[in-house]
Amino acid sequence: MAKKNKKKTENKTVRSVNKNVRSSTRKLNPILRSIVGKNVDKVIRDLTFSDKRISKDIKKTISSAVANAENNFQYDIDNLFVKEAYCGKQIVMKRFRPRAKGRASPIMKPYSNLTIILAEKQKEKVEKR
Repeated sequence: MAKKNKKKTENKTVRSVNKNVRSSTRKLNPILRSIVGKNVDKVIRDLTFSDKRISKDIKKTISSAVANAENNFQYDIDNLFVKEAYCGKQIVMKRFRPRAKGRASPIMKPYSNLTIILAEKQKEKVEKR
């Protein structure tokens, strides 16, 4: 059996997951695509002034990830940026609305899982020649 070389790598990422977000993935994806790669303070500012209803839940998840980074890992908040942001399907609540002539039409109320991964920017080393 080959022995695995367990070399400790500096993985400076923090993850925050928000389950059962009351929105569809179709409405979440454009917002999540717009925040990837930005600094955390700019993302929170953008989400504060967004007119989308779901932006409050996304902002809460990012704030939770920032608190995790600060308290659990002692990362510098000024160097944090959104490395990944994605969502997945959760349950769909099914309801029915009465319609004309004794019929009924379905109402689908989808839920989503929201995952935000933050990373800390590394200082670049400048080579002297």
